Amino acid sequence: MKIIVFGATGGVGQHFVEMAVAAGHSVTAFVRTPEKLKTAGVNVIQGDAFNAQQVADAIVGHEAVISCLGSSTGMKKSNELETMGKNIADGMEKASVKRLVYCASAGVDGEIPGIMGKMMMKMLANPLADHRAALNYYKSKGVVYTIARPMGLKDDPLKTDYKEAFDTVPKGSSTIPRASVAHFMVKALDDAKYENTSVGLCS
Repeated sequence: MKIIVFGATGGVGQHFVEMAVAAGHSVTAFVRTPEKLKTAGVNVIQGDAFNAQQVADAIVGHEAVISCLGSSTGMKKSNELETMGKNIADGMEKASVKRLVYCASAGVDGEIPGIMGKMMMKMLANPLADHRAALNYYKSKGVVYTIARPMGLKDDPLKTDYKEAFDTVPKGSSTIPRASVAHFMVKALDDAKYENTSVGLCS
């Protein structure tokens, strides 16, 4: 499949690009700083996800979009993800690309149970709101989406026995390796059972 990856030089994005190439996909990385990309055999487009025209031009000719984008503002209030998401969603619409795999965060659906869950979602309120706004815009465009909702991200080695849960968070640990999230996203890209789903992930 011909796919374009936004956020390809980030923690999850680097793993995704490597695994997608290994799986035989034709991968384009849309990146601001190409020298940060570590995987060979990738088509690189240098650009800025805040530039709507650059994004739209880059999406043309692809069959699916992968978003591993994050905000640069940490826990502060921001609309960065919403702005980039709108640019990508509009670009997908113009290019007639429907398939989206998006890395968000646990809590984006308000789904983490218990007092600790409420505390976590309150702490993450600003980035979760930004992700939610982006996702709502994507959905308004009728994309075929898979949303990954990982628990706390770690740089541990890949584990493929991670747990998944639709509409809630899976019972297990409160963390997951970034490589495992990327593994799920590559898997979900080709599996119809993950279409129009939001999937919680943990080790």
